[in-house]
Amino acid sequence: MDAIIIENVSKSYGAIPAVSDVSLSIKPGELFGLIGPDGAGKTTLFKILVTLLLPDTGRATVAGYDVVKDYKTLRKLVGYMPGRFSLYPDLSVQENLAFFATVFGTTIRQNYHLIQEIYAQLEPFKNRRAGQLSGGMKQKLALCCALIHKPDVLFLDEPTTGVDAVSRKEFWDMLRQLNERGLTTLVSTPYMDEASRCDRVAFMQTGTVLAVDTPLAITRRFKKRLYAVRAADTYSLIHDLRLAPFTESCYAFGEFLHLTVKSAAVTEEQIGRYLREKNHRTIEIHSIQPGIEDTFMALMTQTQPTA
Repeated sequence: MDAIIIENVSKSYGAIPAVSDVSLSIKPGELFGLIGPDGAGKTTLFKILVTLLLPDTGRATVAGYDVVKDYKTLRKLVGYMPGRFSLYPDLSVQENLAFFATVFGTTIRQNYHLIQEIYAQLEPFKNRRAGQLSGGMKQKLALCCALIHKPDVLFLDEPTTGVDAVSRKEFWDMLRQLNERGLTTLVSTPYMDEASRCDRVAFMQTGTVLAVDTPLAITRRFKKRLYAVRAADTYSLIHDLRLAPFTESCYAFGEFLHLTVKSAAVTEEQIGRYLREKNHRTIEIHSIQPGIEDTFMALMTQTQPTA
């Protein structure tokens, strides 16, 4: 049996749809990512799966239990880390952990082996108030609190938002270690680079699922030629490229613009000649392999309504 089964789930807030007819299945022991920007519906779907919201239509099961009918049982079997830091800021690190262990009828000592590697980084600060921790340490404490009762399924809603790059990497290394122990984990993130750390991902946009597959399989769907382009004036560069007859899509990606062209026959020389005619100087253009974000942007373009 799949660890999570979602069948045609929809949820609206008034007239605004947040999740629209979503169906997914997640295997036991899988590290599965919900990838998408803010407002994609990730948090609403999470709240339905951890029994904090009722779906308008459809049904879902987690660890074999219905999220509506079996909510009391299910709440004991899942670990949930919401996007916003929700621990008690006036309690110490150790006091927060002890509180959550007590809520679930266990103790830190009984399940310490589950969090030992993570908590080792927090132990020097065990008497510090949680509200005084750094962003990365807060997330590690929240993860410990979500694990202390030995959940069957772990839900992490945008766990690395606002965290520095080093802490983000450390956090994902921890998730992979938990995954290797067989813990089923569903994690959402707006960061496309984190998708490659998952076994499978679902791309979400405006409440719908655009694609579900392994990160490698999804990037292989990108069939267009892709260029990285840089010039002195980025603002005018993106304006001119978006109006170019050969452009299918163009968007900022770090210091470069990523340019998808309509035809494989379009060359670097043609792009450079067009930009020089538009008075751009010091132009850098080279062909690149598409990444997760490029594939997501392509999928978004395909699903946008035309005028």
